[in-house]
Amino acid sequence: MKGAACLVLGAGCAVLGAGVLGAVLGAWVLGAVLGAAAGAPTFTNVTSSAGIRFKHNNGAFGKKYLPETMGSGVAFFDADGDGWPDLLFVNGKNWTGQPASASRNAFYHNNRDGTYSDMTVRSGLGVDMYGLGVAVGDYDNDGKSDVYITGLNGNRLFRNIGGGRFTDVTARAGVSAPGFSTSAAWLDYDRDGRLDLFVANYVDWSIATDLFCTLDGKTKSYCTPESYKGRSPVLFHNKGDGTFEDVTRAAGLFDPASKALGVALIDYDQDGWIDLVVANDTQPNRLYRNRRDGTFVDVGTTAGIAFNEAGVARAGMGVDAADPDGSGRASIVIGNFSNEMMALYASDANGLFIDEAPRSAVGRSSLLTLTFGCFFFDYDLDGWLDIFAANGHVADDIERVQRRVTYAQAPHLFHNQGRGKFEEATKGAGAALGEPMVARGAAYADYDLDGDLDVIVTTNNGPAKLFRNDGGTNHSVRVTLRGTTSNRDAIGARVTVFVGGRHLSGEVQSGTSYISQNDNRLHFGLSDDPAYDRIDVKWPGGGLETFPGGKANTIVTVTQGSGVKKSTTTSTAGKP
Repeated sequence: MKGAACLVLGAGCAVLGAGVLGAVLGAWVLGAVLGAAAGAPTFTNVTSSAGIRFKHNNGAFGKKYLPETMGSGVAFFDADGDGWPDLLFVNGKNWTGQPASASRNAFYHNNRDGTYSDMTVRSGLGVDMYGLGVAVGDYDNDGKSDVYITGLNGNRLFRNIGGGRFTDVTARAGVSAPGFSTSAAWLDYDRDGRLDLFVANYVDWSIATDLFCTLDGKTKSYCTPESYKGRSPVLFHNKGDGTFEDVTRAAGLFDPASKALGVALIDYDQDGWIDLVVANDTQPNRLYRNRRDGTFVDVGTTAGIAFNEAGVARAGMGVDAADPDGSGRASIVIGNFSNEMMALYASDANGLFIDEAPRSAVGRSSLLTLTFGCFFFDYDLDGWLDIFAANGHVADDIERVQRRVTYAQAPHLFHNQGRGKFEEATKGAGAALGEPMVARGAAYADYDLDGDLDVIVTTNNGPAKLFRNDGGTNHSVRVTLRGTTSNRDAIGARVTVFVGGRHLSGEVQSGTSYISQNDNRLHFGLSDDPAYDRIDVKWPGGGLETFPGGKANTIVTVTQGSGVKKSTTTSTAGKP
């Protein structure tokens, strides 16, 4: 998050070339009013009718502590193995010395009829902590999804013991990592078949070291990360016995200048080994290339993602990596501060990334918004990955300083017109999606199993919002992977669906967006094709398997090495 000097649009805030800035401002109004094509899906706010009552508590009471601006995270995942995505919301709490709060992390079980039930107490996840982020992965390969929650002064690892119940194993596992942790991601970086854990850290902050920062010289404002020293991320290696070891330095990832808010998995050089892209706040973004010997090297600067076009580090928040242009190579989207615009890095055959945002609707529309959660997903199932961005400022009085920037901001929905060309489609996606909010975490899943992708958004010190995807006539296929020699979740696997002369690719992820977790089952839009031709699976430990085609609108479950392919038809339980 940029400092007070960046609350006013100027050369010191977002250093743009004169031609780029003129093009952005000249086309911004046009880009803002573009909508989705006629007959496209719309999003309906079904939070209340779905039974979700979560409200985030940031603990604010006037002291303007930095962590108050950051939360909260959210995860879509199947906690009990019934095939329906459940929900976990991460919560903060009141600060020491203030009245005790009843706020806890909240777990909602999917009732399989379009509604959820609050099962927090039974789940064991409703602990007392100042939580921020969440990552989900089956670290012990027992077929059940485990949960890692980040926050202040110690993170928590919860082992799934079945039936939607969890037990805290942080102390035994050795993954507390006390500090100011934000996003996290599970990955098998050494391809030994066990999930390791990457934890992003923000700055070296505590109540005792809190600084007085001000915009007007009188009243306290939220300080910026530039006021504090950075804090290195941590890499925990899974030892296979329920415990982890800190291998950050040995892996070449120790970086005390880092001020990380987002992390995404990416195989940018297509060598079959997972790399990491880290979104840093006021520090250069990192692209850690996996050297296939247990170590990483940062190639962010040479690859072109460390800085903006003017060579300035931006305020990176959320991040995702996927293939939106059908090139077979991953692009990267990063949410940045207001007056900086989002980044949309497309790669060429040599692994060099070029930021396409300034010359696209993505840049024009996001110039004045502050983006936290962001991800690629195919909301209209046409086979091209679109972009969702959750927006909201950190200063509740920003309009006093900068008239064109607001505290609450509407999300962005960017429709992919084909081969990575985007248009702003928010206004055409329903009135509910266009409502301003102070958004932070965001994730997607087909929560009602009707074949399309829905979106959950958290707001800072406010209520969560569940947006159901309604309408549209296109088809899809969902692919669930079960690893055997690779990690059970198959995180890092690459799936390619061949349909109608095209190939659609996706990788099983953990983390991504901002302090949140998408459902890690892969979802492919097939447009109007009633069937797909075949599915290829490249497993994270190596090896390629091919499966024959089938009908659209199915859920396909593939188990590594068994030759088993199970298909079930998608439901329409959640449709109005």
